[in-house]
Amino acid sequence: MSRKARGSPLTNSQIKLVVVDLDGTLINSRGQISSADKSVLAAAKAGGTAIALSTGRVVDACRQYLADLSLDGAHIFFDGALIYNLSQNTTIALQPIDQGLLATAVRFARANSIYLELYARDRYFVEEINWADAIHREFFGLRSTHVNFDEVIGSELIIKCELMIHNQDEELKARLFLDHFTGSLCGSVARTPAYPNVKFINVVNPKVSKGAALVKLAAYLNLDLDQVMTIGDGINDLSLLDKAGLAVAMGNASDELKACADFVTSSVDLSGVALAVSRFVLSRDGQT
Repeated sequence: MSRKARGSPLTNSQIKLVVVDLDGTLINSRGQISSADKSVLAAAKAGGTAIALSTGRVVDACRQYLADLSLDGAHIFFDGALIYNLSQNTTIALQPIDQGLLATAVRFARANSIYLELYARDRYFVEEINWADAIHREFFGLRSTHVNFDEVIGSELIIKCELMIHNQDEELKARLFLDHFTGSLCGSVARTPAYPNVKFINVVNPKVSKGAALVKLAAYLNLDLDQVMTIGDGINDLSLLDKAGLAVAMGNASDELKACADFVTSSVDLSGVALAVSRFVLSRDGQT
C-alpha cells in the first residue's frame, strides 16, 4: 500500500522501529556519524524503539558503524537484496543475481570496456584495479579480490554488481549497461557526502528495493508498517519512505525525495537524524 493510500502519518506513540539510511543520512561529509546522532539513537533504543540500518553497502562495510551505534539485530543491506541478523549470524531474506544473467552482464561489460564490481555478502571482486579501489579500501574498509570473473560465476553467490562513475565517459558506459539490462537488472544511484563527485550505481535483482525489504523486515519483527519511521536522503530511499508510517527526508535530499516525505529534517552535517528522532520518538518518551 502506498503512502497516499494509507492517509495520515502515524503519531509518536506508534513508532516501534526507526530505519535509517547510512551514507548521506547518518554518515556526513567528514565520513563520520555525529555525536548528536549517536546520542539520540542510543536514547531511542534505550526507550524501547528498535533501530535498523538500510543501506546499499555490504555487511562488512557497516560493521564498524553498527558497533559505534551499539546496534545488532536485523538490518537491510545491498539496497534491500539482503536482510541479515548480525546477532544470530542468520540471513532473513536474500535475492541474489541470477547466475546466468550475471554471466551475460560480465560478457557485456567486457565487450564494452565497462568497469564492473561483483559483490558477495562480505567481499567484492574486480577484474582490474582502478581509482575506485582506494575509495573502497580507505572509506569503506573493503579490500578487493582481483580475479577473473569466470572463477566467481557459479562459485560465489553474487548479490549485487556495482558501477563507479566519476567522469563523463564512465557515465555514458554506465547508462549503456543499465539500458541494455532494463527489466532484467535494476540500477540505483547512491552517493556519499565524503565523495560528492562520485556516483555508486548499485545493480541488483529487479525485484529488490529498500521498500520491499522493509516490508519483510517489519514482518520479521512482527510490526505493522504504520509503526515504522524511515529516514533517507537518496533516490534509492524513495521506496523506503513510501512504505513507512512516517517518512523523513534529510535536508540534503533531492526535491523528489522531499516531496515523498512527511517531514524534512536538517542536513546530515547538521545531525538531521538526531533532530527527527528527537521530535518524533524522544518527545513521546518525555526525553526532549
